[in-house]
Amino acid sequence: MESNTTTVSRSRVDIPLILILLLSAFLNIWHIWDNGNANSYYTAAVTSMLQSFHNFFYASFDPAGFVTIDKPPVAFWLQTLFAAIFGVHGWSVTLPAALAGVGSVGLIYLIMKPTFGIQVARIAALFMALTPVAVAVQRSNNVDGLLVFTLLLATWMLLKGIRLQKMGWIFGAFAMVGVAFNEKMLQAYMILPAMYVFYLLAFKVNWKKKLSILAVSTVILAGVSVSWPVIVDSVPASQRPYIGSSQTNSVLELAFGYNGVSRLTGETQTGGMGGGGGMPGANNAAPNTSAGTSTSQAGTNTASTSSSATANPISAGMAQGGLMQPPNGGGDMQRRTGGMFNTGDVGPLRLFQKALSGQASLLLPFAIISLITLFAGLRRVNWREGKYTEIVFWLMWLIPVGGFFSIANFFHQYYLIMLAPPVAAIAAAGLVAGWRYYRQGTGWLAWLLPINVAATTAFQLYVIYPYRNEIASFWFYLIAALGILITIGLLIGTRVQTMSRGKAYLVSAAAGALLLTPLYWSSFPMMNPSSNIALPYGGPITEMGFGGGGARDRDAQMTATHRDTSASATTEASNSTGNTAMSAQGAPTGAMNGGAPAGNGADSSTSTDNSRNRSRGGMGLADSVNEKLLQFVTENNQGEKYLFAVNNANSASAYIIRTGKAVMAMGGYSGSDPILTVDKLKTLVHNGEVKYFLLNGMGRGGSTELTQWIEEHATVVPSSEWEESSGSVVQNALSDSKSTMSTDNTDTERSGMMNPSQGGGFGGMGMMTSTLYELTPDDIND
Repeated sequence: MESNTTTVSRSRVDIPLILILLLSAFLNIWHIWDNGNANSYYTAAVTSMLQSFHNFFYASFDPAGFVTIDKPPVAFWLQTLFAAIFGVHGWSVTLPAALAGVGSVGLIYLIMKPTFGIQVARIAALFMALTPVAVAVQRSNNVDGLLVFTLLLATWMLLKGIRLQKMGWIFGAFAMVGVAFNEKMLQAYMILPAMYVFYLLAFKVNWKKKLSILAVSTVILAGVSVSWPVIVDSVPASQRPYIGSSQTNSVLELAFGYNGVSRLTGETQTGGMGGGGGMPGANNAAPNTSAGTSTSQAGTNTASTSSSATANPISAGMAQGGLMQPPNGGGDMQRRTGGMFNTGDVGPLRLFQKALSGQASLLLPFAIISLITLFAGLRRVNWREGKYTEIVFWLMWLIPVGGFFSIANFFHQYYLIMLAPPVAAIAAAGLVAGWRYYRQGTGWLAWLLPINVAATTAFQLYVIYPYRNEIASFWFYLIAALGILITIGLLIGTRVQTMSRGKAYLVSAAAGALLLTPLYWSSFPMMNPSSNIALPYGGPITEMGFGGGGARDRDAQMTATHRDTSASATTEASNSTGNTAMSAQGAPTGAMNGGAPAGNGADSSTSTDNSRNRSRGGMGLADSVNEKLLQFVTENNQGEKYLFAVNNANSASAYIIRTGKAVMAMGGYSGSDPILTVDKLKTLVHNGEVKYFLLNGMGRGGSTELTQWIEEHATVVPSSEWEESSGSVVQNALSDSKSTMSTDNTDTERSGMMNPSQGGGFGGMGMMTSTLYELTPDDIND
């Protein structure tokens, strides 16, 4: 474990660090070219941002600048730059996050090395590189990887300023957090308790100067944070896009509401699977839709859909007003949506529950126990030494973040990347400190390392155990055998004062054994690049695709209920819908992400090919384009700004990416943004800006008033002119995504459920009949 730090530090190239960076690059980048459109909601925005500075500045979702995405623009400015160089591809918009992940590994090395030495720095870098959720999110175009890189850059600047006693670096650190705020808003502020506490402890000047510098730093932080939001909010609404996922067309409301307090309370009105949001259209139910009843859609292509709540809990729940019901009933969870995304139960041990434990907690027990080792030498005379104050910094990063995720009602698994830096730093420092006590045989402290290794190994076995059917069972027994043998060896070593070389080998073996599970869990996103682009997670793919641990139990309960009634549900659905019911993009009723039609069992003929398909980017049918629809609206466009309008952004994303032309998402991302009124829509139609409206029977959010008005005044376009057959849609989905073939989706197909972790989420594919309407100025005047 020891090395000649002086000799190594004189070398210009740290070979172990280079190897760790290469490992990180491999895990983050390999096969990202199989990402399809990546998270198509954000990729569509990049497509639009390339077309004008107006769209670029506001982070407009669509080329016409109708509505923005649900995040601030900084990360997407960078993605747009890469897309300008390499073109718009899933891999080109993912590459910034992948490179940022490698940069984060390098930054944590630079942060740890001056105080703790090169050995700790290398280990911390390796721990960071092998955090499963970090690898997963850095392989997508979600912004969290860039966010963590920015926060680590702020950390490096702050620690450098403290070490050099230079206020310029401290100002820069707080400014960098302001930049991070413009990447993902209040999530960036999770680091502030650590920065403030560390600064007050470590900056060695008189209190008057200390507080003055801190006050200026806070002003800089606030100024940089609100610079873009204040500029945007000060622009008249008629001269900019509507702020997506806000209810008042305000960036500040978006920051402190939807992307702020609502994450804690879970009381979010908007959002969904693909972007940053919550549940589909909780507030605005599409008309004439309810579970357990028949629904008919006006038009020449009339379809009727029957479903039963017991036949398919998901489809039935969504039918009830567009809100996905929890499997075991609604109650308060109708508004508190976090549990729907496999984030476990609120409580102090939430990070250790099966739902989350495989993401960033595999080394968390080691880090917690290591705190005893790290603070064992703390005395009143040395409490301000760098190694103690810096551990306090990481601890103050870990505690608030861990506390938030323990009580929050709504977040996604990939947010847990925020835990990766403090866990990596504390665990690395604790491993080396524990080795020193162990090598020296320092009383009871020598026993801490064997105990820590045993406890962490046991926890990792607890994480692996539920996945014995998804992974080779050999892996579980290998980790168990190595853990037992190494722990026994370490315990014997505490009784032996000699054989220091043997102890070094044992501790090195222990470190390697503890990293086997993180390495294995981190490899799954790389080995299955299409499995979880929109909602990234580390670890094996579960039956329902929520991933990372714990989803299997919920899925088993849901699929058991479904399979008991699938035969009757299939017969009823087949008789009532036939093959003519189509989704928002022309797919068979209920098909989503390559899944079988909702409510249908394994006998569905339309899902035969899809049971073997896992298309690039996990998009499947949800990210396909109805070629016949696209041809129809293009050929009949007479100068209208929008090709057509849909309820929500996910129904428009694939068309924007494909054509670079505007498709209106009337209700923003989720369909529930109050962007349009009937009067505003009349004006758009009267001015010749939009003519066609593609509405599905169930909708996904969307304004009931708008939908009813369109249905009452518009003319139904015969389905024969724009609607593809189900077989054509499946073939288009396969060819568009250049799919790789896999059998992993078979269980999901048989259960008749969707795979929400993949791609387009619930917005891209409806579960009921779609109708195309034509609305002209003459229709308004009638």
